[in-house]
Amino acid sequence: MSTPASQSDSEPTWLRAAREQIRHVEAEPLPDSIYALLRETAATIPDTTAIHIIATGQTITYRALLGAVDHLASGLRAIGVRRGLHVGVMLPNRLEMPLTWLALGRIGAVMVPLNVRYTGREMHYTLVDSDATHLVIDHEFLPALAAMPASIPALDGAVVVVGGSQPGAHDWQTLVTDFAPAPQELPPPGLDDLMNIQYTSGTTGLPKGCMLTQRYWLTCGKAYSACDGKSYRHILAGNPFFYMTPQWLLIMAFFQRATLHVAPYRSLTQYTAWVRDNQIDFCLFPFDLLAQTAPSPADRVDRLIRGNIYIHRKDQHADLERRFGFPARTAFGMTEIGMGTFTPLDGAAMTGSGSCGMAGPFRQCRIADLDGNTLPPDQAGELLFRGPGMLQGYYRKPEATAAAFHGDWFRTGDLAVQDGRGFITIVGRIKEMIRRAGENISAAEVESVLLGLPAVAEAAAIPVPDERRGEEVKAVLVLREGVTPNDLPPDHIIRHCETQLASFKVPRFIEYRTAPLPRSTSGKVQKPTLLAEKPDHRAGSWDRLTDARR
Repeated sequence: MSTPASQSDSEPTWLRAAREQIRHVEAEPLPDSIYALLRETAATIPDTTAIHIIATGQTITYRALLGAVDHLASGLRAIGVRRGLHVGVMLPNRLEMPLTWLALGRIGAVMVPLNVRYTGREMHYTLVDSDATHLVIDHEFLPALAAMPASIPALDGAVVVVGGSQPGAHDWQTLVTDFAPAPQELPPPGLDDLMNIQYTSGTTGLPKGCMLTQRYWLTCGKAYSACDGKSYRHILAGNPFFYMTPQWLLIMAFFQRATLHVAPYRSLTQYTAWVRDNQIDFCLFPFDLLAQTAPSPADRVDRLIRGNIYIHRKDQHADLERRFGFPARTAFGMTEIGMGTFTPLDGAAMTGSGSCGMAGPFRQCRIADLDGNTLPPDQAGELLFRGPGMLQGYYRKPEATAAAFHGDWFRTGDLAVQDGRGFITIVGRIKEMIRRAGENISAAEVESVLLGLPAVAEAAAIPVPDERRGEEVKAVLVLREGVTPNDLPPDHIIRHCETQLASFKVPRFIEYRTAPLPRSTSGKVQKPTLLAEKPDHRAGSWDRLTDARR
């Protein structure tokens, strides 16, 4: 948001420079589409490595990437993928994943990324909810497809398998090698055409599909690429590609004329080695996890120009910067908005402040009460964002979309304060969500699975603190009259959850109660009251890791 001249005059040089850089970034036009950006980059640096898959050593140059995208787009069109159709994609961090995404974008089709840990139930929900007409899936995950509670007639003859075969399915490699490139006269997608329906865990019910456009990915990639005005040649994607981060990191690499190095998974033991071995200049550094590991001489990654951190303890920030040897800068983002805030690279004065930064390029932010009224500086309220290239809404959920906005301001559900210079500090969450090792877990989804057990009368999923993962899931259960914990022991509950939920959502702690759960006059479980009952909700609960009460 704009800064008054009197305030700007009193700001430190680094902050004034950051605001000027933001104005410069916002003034530049965006490419017409992601494909247009890829063509421009391939024409400029055709023989530079575009993507490096760390686990397999696979690499592809920009020239080869452009060619593969054109061939795959033609192959996908041959099996009926058209502009505007929705395609489920369930692939690990291998080269086929970004190639498929880019080829769908070339056509103007929409990717629906599927978490590779989804059970058949979760997979079925996502494919049906998104109206998927095709599915691209790694052969490793075919058991999940077979475990869906019901078939999806729309997918008959419309499944593409990577790395294996399946009766009645298409072979991914054949779609690349057996078809001529898609014609250049193929109508290109527009900036505001859908590129993804990206599912994210909400606070009520099952996950919702965020409708994200070509503009979303281009503004996100450009914002991170240019917010500091620095040159990055090697960028690390350390998360699975079904999340939004590796996708915008790829677009960032296109803007930077850089190489994206794709790690196979999140890892504490290998992360710094990946950074050093691949001469990484930019990454999202998992401070929240690495802070729990013992210091080692091998920790230092001095070449790193910038590492973004999202979850951290402010009292550890400076020590961890010294330990790892690079400037760690805080930021805030989420699936619905892409980049929200960032801390300028030269803003070393903010280290240890606890702030997650200032509004980034293409974004404005403010703090509001629950009615959307702006609050004065340093007063806690809900963090709101607006700007071009945010989600268009939640797919097929108009009520959820309406509830997520005050006018054109997106409601993050985070409780925050903003100082007089515009820097944001998160102080809590309004939304009811459990965040485990970087994963957002809907308490309502876990509860719905628990209530699927006939012996369970009431269920509440709540977060409990964990030193390594931030939070763990705890299930608080009230059993039906006449049923005892011996009738429904913890291992039965866990086995039931494992068939219905991805592994990271399965409760670690279980507590049986005889008294009803506290509820409001509207009948909703009062989670604040429940959480306030004990100083430590781990105590007295059954712990799945030890198979015993704590």
